[in-house]
Amino acid sequence: MKSLPTSPGVYLMKDSHGNIIYVGKAKNLKRRVQSYFQNSNSHSQKIVKLKNNIKDFDYILTDTEFEAFMLECHLIKEIKPFFNRKMKNPQAYTYIVIKTDGKVPKIEVTKDIILNKDYLYFGPYINKSTVEKAILSLKEFNQILCTNPNKKNAPCLNYSLGLCNGICLGHPTAIEQYHNSIRNIIALLNGTDMSILEEMKEKMVQASANLDFKMASKYRDFIESITFIMNKEKVIEFTESNKNIAVIEYLNDRSFKLFLIKGNKVLYSKKYRFTRIKEMCSFIKKDILTCFKNEDLDEAYKVSKDALDEAQIIYSYLKSSQCNYFIIPNNSNVFKNGELDRALLELLLKNENHFL
Repeated sequence: MKSLPTSPGVYLMKDSHGNIIYVGKAKNLKRRVQSYFQNSNSHSQKIVKLKNNIKDFDYILTDTEFEAFMLECHLIKEIKPFFNRKMKNPQAYTYIVIKTDGKVPKIEVTKDIILNKDYLYFGPYINKSTVEKAILSLKEFNQILCTNPNKKNAPCLNYSLGLCNGICLGHPTAIEQYHNSIRNIIALLNGTDMSILEEMKEKMVQASANLDFKMASKYRDFIESITFIMNKEKVIEFTESNKNIAVIEYLNDRSFKLFLIKGNKVLYSKKYRFTRIKEMCSFIKKDILTCFKNEDLDEAYKVSKDALDEAQIIYSYLKSSQCNYFIIPNNSNVFKNGELDRALLELLLKNENHFL
């Protein structure tokens, strides 16, 4: 245990039969693995059970924490260790679907995509229960939680509770309001109109000011569940729009690492030692040209259920302060007219002190 390295990596916990029962990642392997074997009342029941089953462990070193994240994700999907419950099976991923093929649009949560021009999908999402809470929040807030929207001239149960605007009664005004609410929800999920979320925040503040903490807490839960699905939409949009990326992460005062990413996959990685900036540009440019030579930069890219975990890791990494990156445009012209050279030079000059 004392000889464990303090570098990033992945650790694999094994039972008495040599089976891998848990895979984890760490920025500091020694500190993380030791934490399992320290007596602590703060350990969860899951950790206690895991600890009681550990008879041996192994580890794999990585140069960066990002690589540890990606390797952990890959190994969990491949090995499916018993104690890894956070990494959901791809079949458990869900989508939001808005069906507009009937007289009354419907918002539902589903795990399947059906090709239909009148079906609008958002996702995929990892946590089904949170998505269901978000949809329920949007319906309740907009008073479109009707239990029988196709029924006419008779109120549903939710109408009396103030959760339905009366579309079940067939009022033209209620029908128009229902359709407007659906359009506003679509705009929210598309990220083009945040007015619903802003209105919720205002009502939460107002309820708190009126000392109605129960209602304020309700609006807070609404906002949290909706923010969750909005953040997932940002990940998907970013990954699909910016699918070809070059990343540089500085390891220490002597070296850095290059990652070339396409969509949710790391196509290439290489460690470099510092030298003159122009030499670095030349080396990196050669690797980029070689890596993407056989790649179709214009190829359409969609984030599938299987790709969501990796897409989330890459998105979080790029948005952190650990790396510098630039996006390679979706056309081959980036390799012409010196555009790639200028992008590389600009990227390296952001941290030119490393080369001095």
